[in-house]
Amino acid sequence: MSYAIIGFGAVGQALAHAFARKNIEVAVASRRPPEALAPQARAIGPTIVAKSLRDALAADTIILAVPFGEHREVAKALPSWEGKTVIDATNAFGVPVEELDGLPSSAFVAKAFTGAKLVKGFNHLVAATLAADPIVEGGHRLVFLSSDDEDAIAPVAALAKQLGFAPLNLGKLDEGGTLVHARGRTWGRLIFQDLFKKEQ
Repeated sequence: MSYAIIGFGAVGQALAHAFARKNIEVAVASRRPPEALAPQARAIGPTIVAKSLRDALAADTIILAVPFGEHREVAKALPSWEGKTVIDATNAFGVPVEELDGLPSSAFVAKAFTGAKLVKGFNHLVAATLAADPIVEGGHRLVFLSSDDEDAIAPVAALAKQLGFAPLNLGKLDEGGTLVHARGRTWGRLIFQDLFKKEQ
């Protein structure tokens, strides 16, 4: 399984730290050329590889860490998203609800990535918390996952575990997933909740 993080701002870099901590290779890309990202990528760790957007999108699993409005530009970069899993780590806070066609933000994002399996995840924590070691006080920091494609949750949950997190499946995007969606000027109830699962 190959991974890429698209967007190399605070959240993208936080996720890169999580991959580096476990020595898992991940491509990172943004609107900037790879040579502009390379020094920061190298500083995070040797498994963080700066690539062009086109090359990064060759990965099986794409983590979307761009500002919400930029997801369409990323989606246009491939003619087909068949066979890809997209993890939506964006938040639509401040985006008027009417601009989302009445959908949860990730369901709206999913429309742009035709053919992909989309999972909402890694969006509910601030970047500094996401970058920190998720193993705390004998427990693992929770990450909430939701998807309308049940088959998509298991591999993303496996990745979350590999990174040291405790994944929790909230179900479909318009059901439990609404707890981690920002809409208009409101945050879902689980956003910013820094919770842990104790070891059994």
